[in-house]
Amino acid sequence: MKQTEILLRGINITRRWGGLVAVNDVSIELARGTVHAVIGTNGAGKSTLINMLSGEFPPSSGSVELMGQDVTQWPQARRARAGLGRSYQRNTIYPTFTVFENCRLAAQAGAQKPWLWWQAANKCPFSTAAARDAASRAGLETMLDRQAGMLSHGQKRQLEIAMCLATKPQVLLLDEPLAGMGAEETERMLKLLDALRADHAILLVEHDMDAVFRIADVITVMVNGVKIASGDADFIRNSPEVRTAYLGEGH
Repeated sequence: MKQTEILLRGINITRRWGGLVAVNDVSIELARGTVHAVIGTNGAGKSTLINMLSGEFPPSSGSVELMGQDVTQWPQARRARAGLGRSYQRNTIYPTFTVFENCRLAAQAGAQKPWLWWQAANKCPFSTAAARDAASRAGLETMLDRQAGMLSHGQKRQLEIAMCLATKPQVLLLDEPLAGMGAEETERMLKLLDALRADHAILLVEHDMDAVFRIADVITVMVNGVKIASGDADFIRNSPEVRTAYLGEGH
């Protein structure tokens, strides 16, 4: 596959909440083989953008395309089955279940087989293989039997990504996966994202600017719901609009 293959598009998407415009006429493209970071201060519209792309709610105007198909009105579950994985700012794991069970449940949700109603869920060879593969890709292959609630903060974030991978996505929407991490955990997560880059299109919403400039191929900057700049790290660093509006320089 070419790295320029666009897997997810938001086309002139806007979201209004009454008189408040949370995201205003934003277009974004996610290509296979790239990490596309979205940055901005609190209230910039980043989470609203990722929620529209994932299907948590539809845009007020504009459209969303997944693998070339218009999915604007598709709910989140249908987009997930079509190849879109999503993680959240807060942990969404099952803390009393093991790492393996968390991944297996995610795999089952991503590829439901109601015609196999007679087969015990924990005996399903597809979900079992998908769970083990996802945990291994996320660096948790030695922790399959560990209770998820006993993992470190960084390992829980790895588990969330493993649960995404268990659904066999092509697009990953990651909302602040580095939040609350120390230096060692951040390094481990960046290596994981770099390893996942080749086979996926990754959207990264993140506040850690050092990490963003290290990992992102493309950076989009949002202010007050508007996209003010988009380009590679050098372009963003040298953008007068970004320095003025986001970095507080150039006044």
